[in-house]
Amino acid sequence: MSKGYDVRDLTLAKQGLDRIEWAAQEMPVLRIIKERFESSKPLKGIRMAGCLHITTETANLARVLVAGGADLVLCASNPLSTQDDVAAALVQFFEVPTFAIKGEDHATYYAHVRAALDHHPHITMDDGADLVSTLHKERAAQLSEVIAGTEETTTGVIRLKAMARQGTLRFPVLAVNDAMTKHLFDNRYGTGQSTLDGVIRATNLLIAGKTVVVAGYGWCSRGIAMRAKGLGADVIITEVNPLKALEAVMDGYRVMPMMEAAPIGDIFITATGDINVLDQHHFEVMKDGAVMANSGHFNVEINIPALEEMAVEKRQPRPFVEQYVMSDGRRLNLLAEGRLVNLAAAEGHPASVMDMSFANQALGAVYMLRNAERLEKKVYVIPEEIDQEIARMKLEAMGVQIDTLTEEQEQYLASWEEGT
Repeated sequence: MSKGYDVRDLTLAKQGLDRIEWAAQEMPVLRIIKERFESSKPLKGIRMAGCLHITTETANLARVLVAGGADLVLCASNPLSTQDDVAAALVQFFEVPTFAIKGEDHATYYAHVRAALDHHPHITMDDGADLVSTLHKERAAQLSEVIAGTEETTTGVIRLKAMARQGTLRFPVLAVNDAMTKHLFDNRYGTGQSTLDGVIRATNLLIAGKTVVVAGYGWCSRGIAMRAKGLGADVIITEVNPLKALEAVMDGYRVMPMMEAAPIGDIFITATGDINVLDQHHFEVMKDGAVMANSGHFNVEINIPALEEMAVEKRQPRPFVEQYVMSDGRRLNLLAEGRLVNLAAAEGHPASVMDMSFANQALGAVYMLRNAERLEKKVYVIPEEIDQEIARMKLEAMGVQIDTLTEEQEQYLASWEEGT
């Protein structure tokens, strides 16, 4: 541990270890990969820096990477998502230098990002692209040392693709988020369940009978809408993409502009990746007691500066709830400072779904390392064979069997001669 660390309290380590082991029971795919890595050491001699949510699931990914021979350093990818006991356990029991404290301020957050970069990584592992963007902005001299990177989330992929389009991305990055075994499951079922979990833990509100407005209808928003509907909510979707809006209508949701939804919504949840999705003109017409939460990566989807300016009083009636009192007496409630509500007010995605996401991270890092010489400086989609392999391992772990094509069926699908 000579590289140092910065965590809240090392005495929390045993509690963190117990929770890491509990999560490991729900991560059979990572367990299989760990066994492979222990014998093959595909990451031997490779320095890795991970800017990820420091959770029990991430700790199990770290164990796999270290088993594969990686020299790993971790920092948080969000100021409110760190589980302090897990950070302590990573340092105390797994000797992974970790720089993460739940509730850290902006300056400390970026000091931790820089501490991870001080490791001079060969491979970066990001959740939101803060590691890569800081590396490009502040550590240009280190860019030649980086072989490749991986990116976990939609927001990060958007940022990296923008860098690639502008010609500023200096090494290849794998969009782990775009793997089918990631976004179809993690984004939909993980975000759906954990977001509602965060809202309920923060507020203790009954969802049944409430009007829940979900901004966006990408995979994360679909999951949120599905879970809100399952809990008895009347769900409204707002969208800017006509195809996604049409899908939402066909899936049985009301679709309307946010300005129409603002006066009737009880709970608003954003998950778009864009800025000011909830803005001043929406705040002006929201009903008394409206609750606002964000499940997008950055705390920009709800215009907090406008909310601060409009309020005549600000209270904290519960942990993770900031209540803004308007001049007319209306109370608007912001959850988790507008940051990821599922990680700030709850525990993030269940381990079972992160099993696949982090399997993509582990196998993706090895793939990038082995193929880096032929890859251009752009964003790549994870190969289909890795996606399929992870799905097969997950099904096997769940005790689910599927059919296989006969030779005759394979020949038929590969031919064009057969007609009507």
